[in-house]
Amino acid sequence: MASKLRIHDLIPESIVDGPGLRYVVFTQGCPHHCKGCHNPQTHPFDGGREISIEEICRDYQVNPLLAGITFSGGEPFCQCQPLWELGQRIHDMGGTVITYTGFLYEDLEEKALTDPDVKGLLSVTDLLVDGPYIEELRSLDLPFRGSSNQRLIPLSGRIPPDLLS
Repeated sequence: MASKLRIHDLIPESIVDGPGLRYVVFTQGCPHHCKGCHNPQTHPFDGGREISIEEICRDYQVNPLLAGITFSGGEPFCQCQPLWELGQRIHDMGGTVITYTGFLYEDLEEKALTDPDVKGLLSVTDLLVDGPYIEELRSLDLPFRGSSNQRLIPLSGRIPPDLLS
């Protein structure tokens, strides 16, 4: 597996990117270019910086209060292989994995049939937040989402449903 990831930024403590205290990885590169995107600086694929999975894991381990890690963007599914590796490492440390994506879950499931890296990232994702941000559907009342079309899709039983409302 890959040992480096292209990121825009790391946030060591967040309470808005999923339930509990979370470590957030903002990936660099996004094909969606959603109107009104909260992170347009993450769109260029040649921006950001490279970081090793090992460095992120060391940083993550500093805080024993973390519930898990959140992959945001950019578009995490443009860097499936290193995020799959990182997600496995976080699970090994007892944390959960949340992945935000502009793709629809059904499309990712279809792609996973022929792309082992997409399948891998889905396999370590405990909660998927799917769908593009749609500015006209923006809502400040939805937990962990920006627009009402986006869905919270539990892919494992590791995040209790009551924490998602």
